[in-house]
Amino acid sequence: MGLSGGVDSAVAAYLLKRSGFDVVGIFMKNWEEEPPAAGAGDPHCASAVDFVDAAAVADVLGIEIEHVNFAAEYKDRVFAEFLHQYQAGRTPNPDVLCNAEIKFKSFLDHAMRLGADKIATGHYARVRMQAGSGRYQLLKGLDASKDQSYFLHRLNQAQLSRTLFPLGDMRKTEVRRIAAEIGLPNAAKKDSTGICFIGERPFREFLQRYIAHAPGPVQDERGRVLAQHLGLSFYTIGQRQGLGIGGVRSAAAPALALPWYVARKDMERNTLWVVQGHAHPWLQYRALCADGASWVSGAAPPPGAFTAKTRYRQQDAECSLALPEAPGAGDAFSLGFSAPQWAVTPGQSAVLYDGEVCLGGGVISSASLSD
Repeated sequence: MGLSGGVDSAVAAYLLKRSGFDVVGIFMKNWEEEPPAAGAGDPHCASAVDFVDAAAVADVLGIEIEHVNFAAEYKDRVFAEFLHQYQAGRTPNPDVLCNAEIKFKSFLDHAMRLGADKIATGHYARVRMQAGSGRYQLLKGLDASKDQSYFLHRLNQAQLSRTLFPLGDMRKTEVRRIAAEIGLPNAAKKDSTGICFIGERPFREFLQRYIAHAPGPVQDERGRVLAQHLGLSFYTIGQRQGLGIGGVRSAAAPALALPWYVARKDMERNTLWVVQGHAHPWLQYRALCADGASWVSGAAPPPGAFTAKTRYRQQDAECSLALPEAPGAGDAFSLGFSAPQWAVTPGQSAVLYDGEVCLGGGVISSASLSD
């Protein structure tokens, strides 16, 4: 059991033990914190605190716990790609890569070496064997507000065959109730937020440690220079905060005081383009192309009508799937949407669904604006 120190994995471990499983908790340390400045602690890196919480849960449940360091694997397989994507002007989702490369690869391999039959995590998702084919399906979690299938879409048949998601059929309110009822020490612990290795620290502050500044102009749709940006890597499509132009009026609509959003990143000219208003046409997209596709079944679904998410917590959007005809382009696909999608962002994942079944997805490489 991947025991993180949070309430979800704690209750999942309890449910497994109650069902008769022999449960061993594995605490994964995936990030080595940099030494803080002299005399200062690092309030953002909570790994040590989380391990104390996980150990306290293991003690209450009466299960063993092991502390395993996957930081080297994380740095090579996840963080290096994270930086590469940001330096190229895209906005990656490291949690997707972490699940595929660490939690369901390094952790899975470690558990199998220990003699485990299965691994389990506290994700809100479900696994089902498809009748007739004997293949495994990844399903959305029953609690739509907590469903995490988006982050798990790169899991394959071998990984799913060894995985249990004890919370998949539960709602978060029920998980909290059980935690309090059985006296778990972390029953009221807040859910973690932010990227796992960054924690609660300001994101731009963290990224500046690894990516050099390359200032350039911030321009509106008419080419008016409104400010200077710090470097295109530090901004993402649809970003509203931290632009430094809150009081500037649009040249196109000077009477309006609508908020500004990042609309485009011109890497060749080192220019950040911004527009005013959430509904601006430059933020509305009808189609996207993605590559690096990973399909849960092992093969791409046939072209046709599905739904998709282009970011986590987004409502499923009706779309049509098209696959490339050119040889050698088998890991790419394109989606056309029935309605415009807001701020489709290269580097994020486009994840495809057939009802409650997560089919897989890929990394958005480009997107087309609405007419």
